[in-house]
Amino acid sequence: MMLLAISPAIAEDGDQQPLSIAEQRRAIMRGEAAGRAKVEVRKSSQADLEKGDITFDDLKFDIEKDAPFDEKKLNDTLRFLDGRKVKLRGYILPSTLFKETDISEFVLVRDNQECCFGPGAALFDCVMVEMVGTANTDFVTRPVTVEGKFVFDPDKYRYPPGVGPRGATHMAIFRIEGVRVR
Repeated sequence: MMLLAISPAIAEDGDQQPLSIAEQRRAIMRGEAAGRAKVEVRKSSQADLEKGDITFDDLKFDIEKDAPFDEKKLNDTLRFLDGRKVKLRGYILPSTLFKETDISEFVLVRDNQECCFGPGAALFDCVMVEMVGTANTDFVTRPVTVEGKFVFDPDKYRYPPGVGPRGATHMAIFRIEGVRVR
């Protein structure tokens, strides 16, 4: 049996202090970890946007993580999507669930690293999903596609009293009023 020695990741500024597990995960998500290439941006074509087939890359806009939200920074794509029926693929964030079946509300994130919601996450990396009527879903660890109406909602998920950890003002700004999860 061959044993591999794994050395802890070192800070990019040359500091020899090892990075914490959380810092290593953040570096991986930014594509800065050694040996990891940045993930290719995959925005939808205009035809896909009009059909409602969107990706998390379509939700990106110019904002730093934990920066106060400024509605003026929303781009034309996000304004176009507001109120439209969409299909978005992502992962159900398990740490936000209180049960595993008959789920009517959850956070949909771009990946399953559990780092894309709350403090330290970009506002465009998560979408709140509220199932409509009697629609619901069960928790799964694989990616799901949520179908429903895309809503820009800068009020519902604001940190009380308006400023949260590290100066962030919102936990989320996007919501899908879900009708189906596949």
